Amino acid sequence: MGILEIFKSQKKETPHEFSLKWLEVDMHSHLIPGIDDGAKTLPDSIALIKRLKQYGLRKIITTPHIMTEYFRNTPEIIRMGLEELRLGLQNEEIDIQVDAAAEYYLDEIFLEKVESGQELLTIKDNLVLVETGFINKPQMMLEIFFTMEMNGYKPILAHPERYHYLIKDTAFLQDLLDREIYFQINLLSLTGFYSKPIKHFAEMLVDENKVKLFGTDCHNHRYLDMLETLPNSKYFEKIQEMDILNHYL
Repeated sequence: MGILEIFKSQKKETPHEFSLKWLEVDMHSHLIPGIDDGAKTLPDSIALIKRLKQYGLRKIITTPHIMTEYFRNTPEIIRMGLEELRLGLQNEEIDIQVDAAAEYYLDEIFLEKVESGQELLTIKDNLVLVETGFINKPQMMLEIFFTMEMNGYKPILAHPERYHYLIKDTAFLQDLLDREIYFQINLLSLTGFYSKPIKHFAEMLVDENKVKLFGTDCHNHRYLDMLETLPNSKYFEKIQEMDILNHYL
């Protein structure tokens, strides 16, 4: 092999540089300090957002958990935390747009909020990020989605690739897709961060063009450390070419 061929071979094998500039907006993370299982302190939050900005993002929509039994956040608590976070970023001269919505757990209390017309924090317009438990299918799931839509909201199902009941129940998966429920995939799922079955299910959803949004679901630096291995995934180039809703947030 000649010198030129060796050079071409080495160049071809050079790994992709990690960047999220193509994503533009991260719409799923836990970066308001001390109100859920994400960032614990303001310095933690600032350090995480500094890294996310360095990846090329133009905007972050952070989404604290609202869960009846564990994280009893309200729009007021989240807005107060957001203002604290924005002030901290301003003091550190970190210039990136940071907004807040929420990740709502689907249960009877959430259904009551929708039915009674309580304020829901949206990703944008009428888009609401929701989640379920990972093992068992919620019995009220379809009822809640129907009620949300009747009240003018569009559900975004957070990380469906992580729900074991969806991996096993292809009929129910198709039912959700037929109802045009938006699917948001965690980028970390494509790295194998959670498990191989979750990785393979995420890849299938990408292959079938069923993914509307991507998010980091960032909680701490361990998440971002693993996220930086994403270029090793054979799907890294593919997802950058998808027409996803992140670009319009």
